[in-house]
Amino acid sequence: MSTDVQLWLVRHGETEWSRDGRHTGRSDLPLTSRGRDQAKRLSTPLARADFQQVWSSPLTRAEQTAILAGFGNRLHLDDDLCEWDYGEYEGRTTKSIRRDEPAFDIWTVAIARGESLQQVAARAERVIQRALTAGGCSLLFAHGHLLRILAARWLGLAPDGGRLLSLDAARISILGHEHHTRVIQVWNQAATPDDLLS
Repeated sequence: MSTDVQLWLVRHGETEWSRDGRHTGRSDLPLTSRGRDQAKRLSTPLARADFQQVWSSPLTRAEQTAILAGFGNRLHLDDDLCEWDYGEYEGRTTKSIRRDEPAFDIWTVAIARGESLQQVAARAERVIQRALTAGGCSLLFAHGHLLRILAARWLGLAPDGGRLLSLDAARISILGHEHHTRVIQVWNQAATPDDLLS
């Protein structure tokens, strides 16, 4: 197993729905002005790494983040990086859903007209396999739940292990190795600190 592989994960910048806590799966929303500023600030820490490949979800908010961070000329769009299809829960906050379904938990509920957790995990695992095959350092621009599930699978956890990994807008995380063990090297890091590569 190659231990030189790193996956740099970037959640897209703020949208109106992410700001308001609304489930945003396949609704194709742009970044807010704050989200665009967040994306531009990502360019400094990301410029310090040597990425062999750069992939993004094709949804506008992720692609805009990648372009504003300075990677528009290297970007490959990958449908497997799309956010979870929330089906009937699309556009709703957890609080509003729980008024109708008090026991609602996105990690355990069956989603009508959307994707199961296992389907999202299968997409995440395909992304991991492509990164492992490519080798070196990969940069992925995507979405909160998808990236949390991908990190859980990187660690060998069940897909719902992603519930343990909070991830804010426009944050950087790094998956890599310690010796031969897959680990999280950085998680949910703001773009401003200088110690991402230390």
